[in-house]
Amino acid sequence: MTTRPHPPLEGHTPTPTGTSPAEPASTRAGSGALKVVAEGVPSSVRPDPHAGDGRRPVAWLHIVAPPSYSATPSARSWCSCGRDIFAAGLVRALTLIDDHNQHRTLCPLLVSQEGKAA
Repeated sequence: MTTRPHPPLEGHTPTPTGTSPAEPASTRAGSGALKVVAEGVPSSVRPDPHAGDGRRPVAWLHIVAPPSYSATPSARSWCSCGRDIFAAGLVRALTLIDDHNQHRTLCPLLVSQEGKAA
């Protein structure tokens, strides 16, 4: 009985003998430097897209007005100067909203910033 060699498997590719595409190609004129990126691709460091423009929030007003008329609305006023006031109920929340708007005109942190923006 003679044995026959098995036929090659389908899809079998021969081992490459040259350089693989994963190796960096050398630059022209044999300068010795390796080419890192493809031509036409920007490699410079770009500025941070999230960099601020110098402005920052100073005063916040958070109003919660539930869709049901029977639910209790509330409001909270914060400021970087240390102000932190909470009010629950329709009349108190409306009063706090007016008070917050007045505080924005009197707060030393906000008054000094308005002059810089102009």
